[in-house]
Amino acid sequence: MNTPDTPLNNILGILLIIIAFTLAYAYLKPHILHKIRPVSTLLLKSSYLLYMLVMMIVLYISLLHRGGIEKVFPDIEFFAFLIVLFAPTIGILARKLGQFKKKRENFNVFFTIVNIMCITVLLIMFFI
Repeated sequence: MNTPDTPLNNILGILLIIIAFTLAYAYLKPHILHKIRPVSTLLLKSSYLLYMLVMMIVLYISLLHRGGIEKVFPDIEFFAFLIVLFAPTIGILARKLGQFKKKRENFNVFFTIVNIMCITVLLIMFFI
């Protein structure tokens, strides 16, 4: 039986990170900016991609090198981890909804701040 820290698991984990990040990049298309609000769009897309990269690396290290999510994020930290896991993704998917079309620039700035806060909280929880 394989232990979590085998070379095959490491290769598969890194491959999964590359695939997930590539899919996120393809969905967001950060090289294509909105003509009316290019700055807020670039900030939102780049902050989400940075969030994805940090999240994938934290998950990789937690799962394969530190014994699992429940050991890295025990008790109440696990619920905070779930919020940090889903909040930025909900924001990036909700940006296309009709309710936010008129207020898209405010939406982009708000979720850029949410993404940066999630990165900060995730790193604090991971290293402490």
